[in-house]
Amino acid sequence: MPSSFARAATRSSALAFALALGSNVTLAGCAANPAPTTEDASASPTATPAETDSPITVEELGAGDSEDDVDVEVDGPATVTFRRITLEPGAGTGLHCHYGQLIAVVEAGELTHHAPIYPDGVHVYEAGDTIVEGASYVHEGVNDGDDDVVLLVTYVTAEGKPLAETDLAHCDPVDG
Repeated sequence: MPSSFARAATRSSALAFALALGSNVTLAGCAANPAPTTEDASASPTATPAETDSPITVEELGAGDSEDDVDVEVDGPATVTFRRITLEPGAGTGLHCHYGQLIAVVEAGELTHHAPIYPDGVHVYEAGDTIVEGASYVHEGVNDGDDDVVLLVTYVTAEGKPLAETDLAHCDPVDG
């Protein structure tokens, strides 16, 4: 009889393999939710139904679309961090940059993003939008609305570096 660790490792590997293949994969003794379609991408989080008696639960935390190419690169070993960040009305992240890249989905609210990557220096992201931030440039996210902004963020950062750098001397020079 395999140990519980071996069973867990096998299940984990099988789920990772199934998720890599796509949403129409069923594992013997396991169930995984299909990926949301365009129609239900903004639906609330879902989990595998309890009646399947599956040892695996998949919860869709959020989904967003990007009209641009997404290319995530970090030199050397990397750390991947997931966060849910809530900005109350009037709150902002402060000016900062990153040593790596991040991909975020706006789960709720509207985020005003100030960055030199936009032609006029600012862009407003709404619930369901995807934000991709590159390394090194100075930017700031602000909640100018009346409701909380909730972001689901994945950071891919060079190992040993902070998720955000507030000492702007370590960032690319700010134009202007």
